[in-house]
Amino acid sequence: MTRIDFYILPEKGRRTTEQVLCSLSNKAWKQGGQVYIHTGSPDQSMRIDDLLWSFSDISFIPHGRVEHVEVDKTPVLIGHEDPPQNLHDIMINMSDSVPLFFGRFDRLIEIVDKSSATEESQFAARERYRFYKERGYPLNTHKLDN
Repeated sequence: MTRIDFYILPEKGRRTTEQVLCSLSNKAWKQGGQVYIHTGSPDQSMRIDDLLWSFSDISFIPHGRVEHVEVDKTPVLIGHEDPPQNLHDIMINMSDSVPLFFGRFDRLIEIVDKSSATEESQFAARERYRFYKERGYPLNTHKLDN
């Protein structure tokens, strides 16, 4: 069963959703996992692709958008549609909805940024949490400090 982790950023924090996304992707890759970053749109996929290129001056996260790379050879993949069937390790959901295919991943990560969230995005995050909980998925909440 998929393990689901919610990472909650504080209301007045210094870290952004994007920084946490990059850190979690980097950590998972270094630990040998393959990561699929699910976005809500092609534009968001491009922004995250650009962000991962510039995340750190001293390191590189090997990544690419699903439609542009060899999936089996790329540790961090970005896409806005169903991921390739052979991906099972970690998915980071950057969309506002529950991806229908999340259950085939060992781990799902949701990032909730209270400082920049709109009412709609806060509501969507609560609805995703409720969805997973009602279906009996193991949920973990990590409240991040500044």
